[in-house]
Amino acid sequence: MTPAEATAEVFLTAFLNLRNREQDTFLAKLLKNKRLREDVIDLAIAEERNSEKTRPFEAVVSELRKSR
Repeated sequence: MTPAEATAEVFLTAFLNLRNREQDTFLAKLLKNKRLREDVIDLAIAEERNSEKTRPFEAVVSELRKSR
């Protein structure tokens, strides 16, 4: 485990040990910060789409050009 992973594990453990109301308060404060909110959304989307099949960049560009 890397130092960054160990630190993340400590923070996650602390978060999970909070009461539900305290977790909600923490998340609300986290999401009030625009940059952090955007990062959380990006990470959630990436995690959700992690199992999707990849496509070559050129194929995507070609498809976008055709749809114009």
